[in-house]
Amino acid sequence: MNSIELRNNPWFKNNPLIAILRGVESNEIVELASKLIEHEFRLIEIPLNSPNALESIELLVNEFGNEAIIGAGTVTDEEKLDAVLAVGAKLIVTPNMNPQVVRKAVEHQCLVCCGVATPTEAFDAIANGATVLKLFPAEVIKPTGLKAIKSVLPPEVMCLPVGGINPDPAIMREYLDVGAEGFGLGSNLYKRGTSLAEVESNAIAYRNAWNQL
Repeated sequence: MNSIELRNNPWFKNNPLIAILRGVESNEIVELASKLIEHEFRLIEIPLNSPNALESIELLVNEFGNEAIIGAGTVTDEEKLDAVLAVGAKLIVTPNMNPQVVRKAVEHQCLVCCGVATPTEAFDAIANGATVLKLFPAEVIKPTGLKAIKSVLPPEVMCLPVGGINPDPAIMREYLDVGAEGFGLGSNLYKRGTSLAEVESNAIAYRNAWNQL
């Protein structure tokens, strides 16, 4: 998936927030994902340092593959990429800029969200075909850093800050005003041990915040 296809994707246009479920157990993933989809979270990432991550991804692909874009995070090398492609992942999120991972994921028609923190990494990710740049960690880069990076990037390049994003419209607006087009949501949406009711409450808070922008 390229950036034009992502911008035109109705799920992304409606809610450009990636749900990052780090630490989730495979015996709870279907129920959690179902609740998130109910609240229109259609991009769901299972980081590979979660318990039984490949099993969780495969369960979601089988259950919700036609209702959401399901995939993996913390995909740092080709071996990990091959494993997640084998279970049907279509969303590949990395914390780093590994050109082999980006190119191969693009070849498999995945939505590739490549982790970058500098202009050099950003341009490398673009050159290798990344769909979108994951500005990480956002709480370190801040809107001022995003503004500086965006100032040298081609205008069509998409940026999603990830890390420390709260369900606060004012904070989100600061990033959007300097070029962000969505966000990745981690521990403030879900962390290991969070109940289903808490996840739903957090999802509603983020949706409400986004709808106020």
